[in-house]
Amino acid sequence: MQHSRSLPCHNLKGFLPPQDQHHILPRFFDSETQRKWPNPQKKNTHRNLLAGLPEILLGPSLPSISQEENGDEDVTIKILYCGVCHSDLHCLKNDWGVTRYPIVPGHEIVGTVIKLGKNVSKFKIGDRVGVGVLVGSCRTCENCQQDLENYCPDMMFTYNSISEDGTMTYGGYSDIVVVDQWFVLRFPDNLPLDAGAPLLCAGITVYSPMKYYGMTEPGKHLGVAGLGGLGHVAVKLGKAFGLKVTVISTSPNKEDEAINKLGADAFLVSTNPVKLKEAVGTMDYIIDTVSAVHPLLPLLALLKLNGKLITVGLPDKPLELPISSVVIGRKLVGGSNFGGIKETQEMLDFCAEHNITTDIELIKMDYINTAMKRLSKADVKYRFVIDVANSLSQ
Repeated sequence: MQHSRSLPCHNLKGFLPPQDQHHILPRFFDSETQRKWPNPQKKNTHRNLLAGLPEILLGPSLPSISQEENGDEDVTIKILYCGVCHSDLHCLKNDWGVTRYPIVPGHEIVGTVIKLGKNVSKFKIGDRVGVGVLVGSCRTCENCQQDLENYCPDMMFTYNSISEDGTMTYGGYSDIVVVDQWFVLRFPDNLPLDAGAPLLCAGITVYSPMKYYGMTEPGKHLGVAGLGGLGHVAVKLGKAFGLKVTVISTSPNKEDEAINKLGADAFLVSTNPVKLKEAVGTMDYIIDTVSAVHPLLPLLALLKLNGKLITVGLPDKPLELPISSVVIGRKLVGGSNFGGIKETQEMLDFCAEHNITTDIELIKMDYINTAMKRLSKADVKYRFVIDVANSLSQ
């Protein structure tokens, strides 16, 4: 199995959520964790990272790791920018119960190639490249053979995964990453690196279901539930596909931005029963990007016969699905999990062609704690991006 190396160097400290520091640290050093914890000498590491991470989220220091050469298939990337995804916050807080501490988040990575393995043919030194949510898969299963590495049973995430040799993967809150060339993406020249970085997660997470479920027919009516990191990209993609786009939100104060800045055709306040009733049965598709627990029945009611409700948000508790609404209207409820490498490259090229970027707030690494607090309150329009290169030059 071919895996990437996305490991940080010595002196970097991993993140631990403040409320968990006291009860996780003892477990972190128990015998079972020690058995599973990666051998630091097995894989390569790189130059000093963002060693001055703020104290509130810091856990124990990662061990020093000796530096080795690239593997034959590996690309070494100097990270310039890394987006801050809501999944990073979920993982930091262990909301999904799968976090392995210490953790180095970041799966919206862009930068330039600085070193190549001898068998690398897809890239050259100086190329603009990106790394998204995954950095490894078996490459042989049925899903991988269909360019659906994101559904491979052995898929390896860019961070918080353990490779087959027992080493951990660490993400883009760092200065360098080493990845198998198969999982490195070419970043179009006319796509800005900073505002383009979140497309590697937010972009593909909404692009993939829109393509797979046929939510791209010009003139059809698309509802976008939630106007955040995912939702605002869905609006832009919907308009690029020629759809009529209505934003569905609990926040009336987002209407002006949705219509006048992002280009939505209409805005529907989901807490207004009168407006909801007027919109019943008017939409062909809805892409639900909401990551908080919320009712699905009002969304299903907005769909026409044969309408499609596709969820891509990941609430930390189960949602209730009223089956009668699905049956009576012959409606489809589906989901989607970002995209494979081929489709992610297709998405980047599509966004470059249509001048689609994300709306970002550029931050330095020393702002990450404040950014995480604001992200937990949805206080960002619409994605934080870490300016890694300038953080290191401070």
